[in-house]
Amino acid sequence: MIASSTMVCSVKVTVYFRNFKIPMCSYPHFYVCIFTDSKQSYAVYRFSILINPSDIVELDAELGNYILHQPLKAAHVFQSVCFVAVKTLSLIGQLQTETQINIVLKLTHLPPLRSYSLDLCEFPLDYASQRFYMMQGIVIAMTTVTKYTQGARFLCSDEACPLSKGFEYIRVHVPGATESATVRNDFLCNLCSSSLQEDRKFRVLGDESVSKMNIGNEYKIIGIPTCVRTSQTAVCIEANSIISYNPEVPSGISDNFRYLLSLTSSSCWKFTAILANIFASQIVPPGTYNLLKLCLLMSLVQTSDRNKELKDCLDILIMTSDTLLVDRLLNFSIKLVPRGIRHPVSTEIFPTLSRNKYGTGAVSIQAGSALLAKGGICFIGDLASHKKDKLEQLQSVVESRSITVYIPGKKFGDDINQQMTFPVQCSFWSFVDMDSSSRRNMQKTNTLIGRMDCSLIPANLVEAFGLLINCNESSSSYPLISTVQHTLKKAIDPEELLYVASKKFTTEDFEKLLAFAKNLNVEFSLEAERMIHGYYLASRRIRTDSISGSKLSASALKYLVSLAEAHARLNLRNKVLKEDVLIAALLFETSLTLKYGATVFCVAPNAVFPFELYNEEYLEQRDIYLNQCQQQLQQFIATYGPGTAIFTSDE
Repeated sequence: MIASSTMVCSVKVTVYFRNFKIPMCSYPHFYVCIFTDSKQSYAVYRFSILINPSDIVELDAELGNYILHQPLKAAHVFQSVCFVAVKTLSLIGQLQTETQINIVLKLTHLPPLRSYSLDLCEFPLDYASQRFYMMQGIVIAMTTVTKYTQGARFLCSDEACPLSKGFEYIRVHVPGATESATVRNDFLCNLCSSSLQEDRKFRVLGDESVSKMNIGNEYKIIGIPTCVRTSQTAVCIEANSIISYNPEVPSGISDNFRYLLSLTSSSCWKFTAILANIFASQIVPPGTYNLLKLCLLMSLVQTSDRNKELKDCLDILIMTSDTLLVDRLLNFSIKLVPRGIRHPVSTEIFPTLSRNKYGTGAVSIQAGSALLAKGGICFIGDLASHKKDKLEQLQSVVESRSITVYIPGKKFGDDINQQMTFPVQCSFWSFVDMDSSSRRNMQKTNTLIGRMDCSLIPANLVEAFGLLINCNESSSSYPLISTVQHTLKKAIDPEELLYVASKKFTTEDFEKLLAFAKNLNVEFSLEAERMIHGYYLASRRIRTDSISGSKLSASALKYLVSLAEAHARLNLRNKVLKEDVLIAALLFETSLTLKYGATVFCVAPNAVFPFELYNEEYLEQRDIYLNQCQQQLQQFIATYGPGTAIFTSDE
């Protein structure tokens, strides 16, 4: 019962089915909860019965068949038996008729056979048989919490009629029923044909199970399908469902990656350099776009499984004149994680409201791409393709990591306005076309060394993104000839593996690597923690002026921490070292330079990849160069970050 004074009573009841007896509540896989009240009498008493179908089938195949394939008929069987048992034991004094018993069957699982699974990709869809199915999927929309009539008592309006009293006319909400099917004003008395009137003091209300589910989460649901909307591939399931998580367990990395890790164990930078160099060789030739590919891999390992919160996001904004290749590269990358969502421009990024066409007609909240990408990546394409108000909304969400939906009551048939706030737990990827006609017309001359012209999009939105990357294919880091040759070969034979790296390290190998890396629990070493705080404080001080204050917000430290953790995870380590902090600082400083111009800690645009990685010799040269950068970073911290001394390993 749903009431302030409601009590739940669990009692031992022995009921008989066929030629044997099943002791309810004492049997380990068969429980009955009687919802009753000590102060008030109600027309309907709900029996919530949790059933293990395997045990029932073993005890009585016919009853098990009813439960699995004719659940409404099975509910009537339970209703009759429970009524007799309760009346015999005098458990509920106000119980007069069988119609006052409301049975809710809850199954713990279904047989692991295809016929018990509801797959929206198969045709035809069998949702008319009114039996139990299991469906697994992501919640893409939900209604607000609404009340519905679980049970109502009706009396004959003719006082002379014997049925003007008692509990003969009880209407109970059944799976798939609407409110109008339970409560109407056109019911007639079967005895005298007079109209029936509801006795409102005996109405029992229930709440939907929507509060048990969250938008963007993946669930397994056991319930009775009542309708299917193929346009949005959604299924309405009877509210009394069993909900459970089904998290995937990451498998180990491939032997080739294990061998590569052992070969590069003497360096903290070689393994990730090789990963970036060979990554996505199906899209771009090895050695091109290495900086972007490293950042994408680091963002991917900061995703999480569905049963974990994503706290350390890595948002990436790319400035490029080769949007076609960048778009392909990002599309390829998001497919390597379970929640990689490519946002269609014609749809909404964030939740929207509509009227629910089914059930009570309450407001329906459609998830949008960002909530569906929970724990993963939301790739929103070219920022220029979105309108100004959407960009402002995006900026607010990226900064706050939440979205609030306002629900006007008058518009959706309610007396009061409501609002619901959803956490946005995904990383955003986007790019800006530097060669667009509007950009060429708006281009400005930058007076600050290293700063890019970002006037095409709001400055606050640029600042909200954690990483700003310049992908200019005309530089030495992006050789144009090799890219053209790669594109021509792929056009001739799209399935051909053009490089040895593509054969040794497949897309599946990268999927396993990322799945393993993102589940590593990492912690900072004392040396790394002091270094990252020292760099943050020193950077704030040199990028502060008397007019606009500091250009680095508190979220900058969060991004630095996320970058360092990501590089450690990509190295398959659970300890963040000072070498990881260096990569984080170089990437972050490069991004700051593009936003605001260079400062005393001046880094080159290709600071992370100063050489083309042809062989082991170039990897060694890169290590020497990065060690020099490490010393420069320590000197920068010592000079501009007083009070944040960096200890050596021995100290």
